[in-house]
Amino acid sequence: MRALNTIIKSALGAAAHAAKHAINPVGTYLALGATAALVAACHGLPQKTDETATWTNNKLYSEAQDALSGGDWGKCAKYFEALEGRDPFGHFAQQAQINVAYCDWKDSETAAADTAVDRFIQLHPDHPDIAYAHYLKGMIHFNDDLGLFGRFSGQDMSERDPKSLRESYDAFKVVVDKYPNSKYAPDAAARMRYVVNALASHEVHAADYYYRRGAYVAAINRAQLAIKEYKNAPAIEDALHIMMLSYTQLNEPQLADDTKRVLAATFPDSPYLTGRARSGETKSWWQIW
Repeated sequence: MRALNTIIKSALGAAAHAAKHAINPVGTYLALGATAALVAACHGLPQKTDETATWTNNKLYSEAQDALSGGDWGKCAKYFEALEGRDPFGHFAQQAQINVAYCDWKDSETAAADTAVDRFIQLHPDHPDIAYAHYLKGMIHFNDDLGLFGRFSGQDMSERDPKSLRESYDAFKVVVDKYPNSKYAPDAAARMRYVVNALASHEVHAADYYYRRGAYVAAINRAQLAIKEYKNAPAIEDALHIMMLSYTQLNEPQLADDTKRVLAATFPDSPYLTGRARSGETKSWWQIW
């Protein structure tokens, strides 16, 4: 059904595009007619029967576990959802709920995974695996696999919308604060540090953007925000450098010198102090070349 729905949606989108750009009414009618025929043909296709209908709950759980172990994430999510739907208060229901979230996440169904894990957390706040549930929520939003385009374009997490990163940080913080003895706490703490620097780098990206366009006051404001909110992040070195350059451009030598002294005290080996970095250029450590 997922494949069928995808075909229909694609056909409707193509028809709408054709209708919009058709140079005469005939083109519009032809596009819409072709779509109607395709939709009718698709609905005429034989539908798959539910192979799980005659399975016992034990067999369904076993097949779902096999799909999980084999990395068949779509089937894994489907089977665990079916198991939960059959017996929402049964023996397998709670494990099925958390496994649905995991399988959806691995299948890149991020929104579905987030919804599933939130439901589990709300329904089972005292569950023995609740620390794992919060950790999984953090991983769902952490999502540092940028895919092929991201790797080749040089994009990393700091260049993306920070909302998801903040949600990741909040989830990991629950693990560290409420379940410090869980096996997930050390990794959650490490990922929190990474997220903090990614968020700081996001502000530095913005500051650098403004600086390169001559908006020096805006650049200083964004750099100061990074320094205030993310005090210990390595990206603060770049924020201070942008501030120093911006004050120089604004003909504020005293403020530029003050910023340079802070940079020297905080990052004594910074290339911005020794001239190893080119004038007017930030290190851009986050970029992948």
